[in-house]
Amino acid sequence: MKYGYARVSTVDQNANLQKDALKSAGCKKVVIEQISGASAKRPKLDKLLASLTDGDILTVWRLDRLGRSLPHLIEVVRDLEEKGAHFQSLTEGIDTTIAQGRLTFHLMGALAEFERSLIVERTQAGLKAARKRGVRIGRPPALTSAQIKHAKKLIDGGERPTAVAASLNVNRSTLYRAIK
Repeated sequence: MKYGYARVSTVDQNANLQKDALKSAGCKKVVIEQISGASAKRPKLDKLLASLTDGDILTVWRLDRLGRSLPHLIEVVRDLEEKGAHFQSLTEGIDTTIAQGRLTFHLMGALAEFERSLIVERTQAGLKAARKRGVRIGRPPALTSAQIKHAKKLIDGGERPTAVAASLNVNRSTLYRAIK
């Protein structure tokens, strides 16, 4: 069976354009959801996806109506493939019921994976360059060097480490790590 999924982000938006296109494409049932595209929780979509079985087709008017991001979209379509179901996007002309549509979608997946790899490489290169310049990566230290000197002096003078840590508003283990 062919199912349609339409989504609008706000109450002011109207899903009639999507609904009409999905009905014209042969969808027997159209599920309409009013929820932000950024939302990870889409109850109606989740219920629809769970109900799809071998041979069913999920159709959307445009890719952005289904996926929050390209990786999310690819994950949804892979889940459909595992069930033996198919996917169609009317605007982009993607149809996984035919070989060309599957190829197009797999190419998009490969490009998304390549993009993620490039982001990781650029991030790592940026961190490495920052470290070479002497930039400290990570959380700022809980205690300044002056506070550490003062704490050492107090502890050497007989103060209990627990009391010194409390006066500096840090945990005792943080104080011990700092004075090592």
